[in-house]
Amino acid sequence: SVEYLPPPLDATAQQPAIFDGTIRLYLAYPCPYAQRVWIARNCKGLQDKIKLVPLNLQNRPAWYKEKVYPENKVPSLEHNGKVIGESLDLIKYVDSNFEGPTLLPDDADKKEYFETLLSHMDEFLGLVYATFKGDSTKDADAAFDHLETALAKYDGPFLLGNEFTLADIAFIPFVERFQIYLSEVFNYDLTAGRPKVAAWIEAADKIDAYKQTKKSDPKEIVEIYKRIFS
Repeated sequence: SVEYLPPPLDATAQQPAIFDGTIRLYLAYPCPYAQRVWIARNCKGLQDKIKLVPLNLQNRPAWYKEKVYPENKVPSLEHNGKVIGESLDLIKYVDSNFEGPTLLPDDADKKEYFETLLSHMDEFLGLVYATFKGDSTKDADAAFDHLETALAKYDGPFLLGNEFTLADIAFIPFVERFQIYLSEVFNYDLTAGRPKVAAWIEAADKIDAYKQTKKSDPKEIVEIYKRIFS
């Protein structure tokens, strides 16, 4: 069944009752950082337990910063009388603090590799954003060649093997957007000559928990990145 997605709240919206025992994930549908936590929630089957509270980031409600999360960013999670943020911390938090299938393998080597992958995240994003700012795709080449190599470590279509895990959840929302923007603006196919990246994207697209979060309109993605980088 397809989950009902509430409309985003803007500056005119009433503040929800905060700290009333409801677990709330504050997010914005177009935001890749928020999408990470949304995917983790869905993978664990927590649609009835963690309520989505979408915000309009262009016109966000003042109460969000004042009463909910002083950082005024998304995502944030209201749970057990406190609000926590930072998407990579949150996907681990959701995995370890809620019931549902575990999203990291028990294997110590794979856990260590997961942390290694996360430690390269800023560099990966930085290379792609450098391409967005310039006119050469050599930095994007380096980023996606690195991803191709990372996907070769274990057998299976995903970063840690046959299971879709937090490692994939950390990367896929960004690659989803990069694929659209690079194709549209640079006529660049990030899967060309990278069969593992192509197979990874194809396998991820079959995961319902992820598919349900693919709400960004391609035109909107292009406009957002153009606004940021032009």
